[in-house]
Amino acid sequence: MFFEFEPNPTFDFLSSFAKKFNVSIEGDRLSIPPVMGAGSIRRAALPGGLKLVVHRYKLKEDFILNRVGTDAPNELVSMIFHSNEVTASVDTGEKANPLSRSSAFAIQIASTDLNSKIRFPAHTDIYFLVVGIRKDALKELLAIKNPNSVVQTILNAEPGFLFYESMSVEVHKIVKQVTEVREDNALGNLYQRLKVQELIYLVFEKLQKRENGHHSTVHKDDVEKLSLIRTAILSDLAVPPSLPALAKMAGLGETKMTEIFKQVFGDTIYNYYQQARMEEAAFLLKHGGLSVSETGYQLGFANLSHFGRLFEKYHGVKPKKYTTGG
Repeated sequence: MFFEFEPNPTFDFLSSFAKKFNVSIEGDRLSIPPVMGAGSIRRAALPGGLKLVVHRYKLKEDFILNRVGTDAPNELVSMIFHSNEVTASVDTGEKANPLSRSSAFAIQIASTDLNSKIRFPAHTDIYFLVVGIRKDALKELLAIKNPNSVVQTILNAEPGFLFYESMSVEVHKIVKQVTEVREDNALGNLYQRLKVQELIYLVFEKLQKRENGHHSTVHKDDVEKLSLIRTAILSDLAVPPSLPALAKMAGLGETKMTEIFKQVFGDTIYNYYQQARMEEAAFLLKHGGLSVSETGYQLGFANLSHFGRLFEKYHGVKPKKYTTGG
């Protein structure tokens, strides 16, 4: 399955999807027919200029969602919250780069002039929500007196901006609350609006803490290169990333690569690697059936005491205690 669209303030995902695949819509819900899979896509027009689309389904075929960038950015600001575990991947043409278990790629805020192609494998849960809001409505909602350069770039709807933020436990919980509102709840619309505003608050609270600096325009081919760099970093978390090797692979100068990576992801390549490493450690301890020592060695730690200290720094608890849930 392949679905292509161009983002703009008047675009209606549900109607376009229904027309493309000849599926009927009931109210604000599109139910996936059994011949295609199971689940639904729901939309909600919320007060304050907010639009919400909730994707939660499983398809019988691979699904490619291709967003074609507009010629110039428009007034729409969109935020995508990915709650998938290992299902989704960003497709750069040559191969699919997994969005993986790492939550550090889970929230995307991008200008509408950038392309995005996401591939969802067949028979896996697809779970994400998209929040859309016009820049003027966002300015009014945030009411920030002194926005930093990152937030100002978004509020100005400047060309070529792309930022990723991590999916904290708190954000993940709110995403779940938003998507599980009962449709027969008379106050459901109000509840969703408050929860979506809470999501926006938490995202921009983190963006506002980023360092001030000059914003470099992210070009369409930069998006692909950043995705390749990120995939290379996550491909072997037992080995620290080599900046010269990454730059050569992506066809970028080392200085430009490090600057644009920090601008988009909000941290250095090495810190990003360490965060992903600790998230992988948490996953292996909880779901991988590995002991603390096995997890540490698998992630390249020769010194288990160092592994324990680093894990506690990121997760606030020692690895053994995290495993037992104590």
